[in-house]
Amino acid sequence: MLLMRPKQWIKNGFVLAPLIFTGQFLSMPMVGRSLLAAFLFCMASSATYIVNDIHDLDRDRRHPIKSKKRPLAAGVISVPTALSILGFLYVVIICGFFIATEVAIVILGYLLLNLAYTFVLKHQPVVDIFTIAIGFVLRVVAGAVALDVPVSGWMLVTTLCLALYLAAVKRRQELSQSGIEGRKVLEKYSVALVDRYAEMSATGALVFYSIFVLSDRPELVLTVPLVLFGLFRYWYVVETLDGGESPTDALLADWQLLLTVILWIGACAYALWPMRG
Repeated sequence: MLLMRPKQWIKNGFVLAPLIFTGQFLSMPMVGRSLLAAFLFCMASSATYIVNDIHDLDRDRRHPIKSKKRPLAAGVISVPTALSILGFLYVVIICGFFIATEVAIVILGYLLLNLAYTFVLKHQPVVDIFTIAIGFVLRVVAGAVALDVPVSGWMLVTTLCLALYLAAVKRRQELSQSGIEGRKVLEKYSVALVDRYAEMSATGALVFYSIFVLSDRPELVLTVPLVLFGLFRYWYVVETLDGGESPTDALLADWQLLLTVILWIGACAYALWPMRG
């Protein structure tokens, strides 16, 4: 199970964003469609982790942290077992084509993008960060496709900026904690450079989210301070508490950050509650 990195499935919460912002979260059929899309994305993201771990096995075995934390590198799971699990995940995704074809097509794009990332794109500076970010955008697109609703351009660009922020911070922490030994592309970066990337992306996420709220969902205006606090708090966790190499770990380890996310979800649900007004 560790090979599939279930803790990372929290990232697939982005699939549920259209469900919240369209106010359809009380419709059981719509909730079912969104959860199915999120489930298929969980299978797809786990599949990409396995492919990546197999591809990077030799390098991970020489890494001081990954050699202990990643099941394949640590010798906890064999390559044949990993391939069997990978085959099962692909079968589940193929079954998804017969249940939710449009969602599965988006997921196919995600899988192809990540294959390109594993073998080529993750060695290309800047491109690697954008590739990670586009994966989050595809999650939002899959959520919208599952509901058969249009997705706001402002929501997509906000998601892109937020994901760029998280990816830039991840690269920053890899550089500061492991140096260029962490991954090959880090040779092309500096802490100062990725700091600027992170600052630009965080500013963009806040600005575009505010535009999205004011133009499409003015009832969510009170959630803007929560987003601002979340960005501030995450940077604090990175700078002071030395987190951020794994956004999921940073979120789950800091109660203030986790509470901010919960409050944001609650505030959105309350403001967009279908029965209000």
